[in-house]
Amino acid sequence: MATLRDIRKRIRSVENIKQITRAMEMVAAARLRKAQAKAEQAQPYAAKMRQILENLATASSEFTHPLYQQREVNKTGLVVIAADRGLCGSYNTNIFQVADRFLRQTGQDKVELIVVGRKAVEYYRRRKWTIKKRVPEWGGKITFLQIKNLTNELVQWFLNEELDEIWLAYTHFISIPSRKVVLEKFLNIEKPKTEQKITTDYIFEPNPVEIYAEILPRYCVTKIQTVLAEAFASELAARMISMGAATKNAEEMIENLTLVRNKVRQAAITKEMLEITSGAEALK
Repeated sequence: MATLRDIRKRIRSVENIKQITRAMEMVAAARLRKAQAKAEQAQPYAAKMRQILENLATASSEFTHPLYQQREVNKTGLVVIAADRGLCGSYNTNIFQVADRFLRQTGQDKVELIVVGRKAVEYYRRRKWTIKKRVPEWGGKITFLQIKNLTNELVQWFLNEELDEIWLAYTHFISIPSRKVVLEKFLNIEKPKTEQKITTDYIFEPNPVEIYAEILPRYCVTKIQTVLAEAFASELAARMISMGAATKNAEEMIENLTLVRNKVRQAAITKEMLEITSGAEALK
């Protein structure tokens, strides 16, 4: 049985861990508010851009773009977006499970990886996967220029036929307790449906085709920006919940250890009293 000194030492150790997890929970909660707002603002913005593209497509039957090109798939690009750090529960594991399933189904020789996040870089480096591009540190601090450059690289690889299609594996942010790992096609872009006619009579200047050619690349940048915003908000939500659970577990452990400490101390006092009583009886 552990001594009273050992139990006290363990209680202090758990209390120190509790302070760390509590601090990490509070930091994640503070950062989450900003990240959640950014993700929730980005989602309708991307949806509205998609709607504008559909309106433009409806206005003119002449529109076309190389990003719509659908060709025989010989090489696939997979963008895996994970976290820079751990301590966020099963956040990274869930992404890797979905990505690995896609890799097995497609075939290692047919897929090139674009990994975002230090955990993703480390994970696939250990497994000897060929990584076409890596963004090892982003942590929600990636700038718009970096997002634009990354998007341009993806687009150029597709246009140059280095990659015949590109997929995204990331965590879609629904709410703080609700998140979902998504495997979503990025390129080629699905051509907007033109069957539904818009009710509003828009006047486009200079003309729908030119506007379309200008907006579509911006939509690609917006899509990547939205995906990264959702991924970061999901990561912080997972970390906040995970650290909250760790703090609660630490509190329960401290409570149980305190009970054990009290029992050990009570047993030691009882033993000492019995020894004193026995000694007194022996002197009579």
